[in-house]
Amino acid sequence: MKDYELSVVFHPDLEMNLDPALDKVKKVIESNQGKIIKEENDGKKRLAYKIDGQEFGVYYYFDLQLPAEAPSKISSTFNITDEILRYLLVKADPKRQAAKPVEEPESESTTNQKGE
Repeated sequence: MKDYELSVVFHPDLEMNLDPALDKVKKVIESNQGKIIKEENDGKKRLAYKIDGQEFGVYYYFDLQLPAEAPSKISSTFNITDEILRYLLVKADPKRQAAKPVEEPESESTTNQKGE
């Protein structure tokens, strides 16, 4: 399994009810033996240029682990999905992955600085 990054731009009308479209994307990933490591909703943003007459899109990012044959199957499915304006599925850069800061949960010693 290799690490991938998936960026999806959803139709702006789905902003209020994004769950069915997200479920469809997750189902496609999981049906191709993929594993979602992290997901992030970046919200509605203006597009650099109009896509299908739309000036805005809802951006969503995923960090994935996929087997070798999965990216082509996922791409062919996303190409015919009406809810998705654009997507980008790329291999994760190992140097960038190593440079990401590790999030550590706060312990009691860091929250109470005076030692009280």
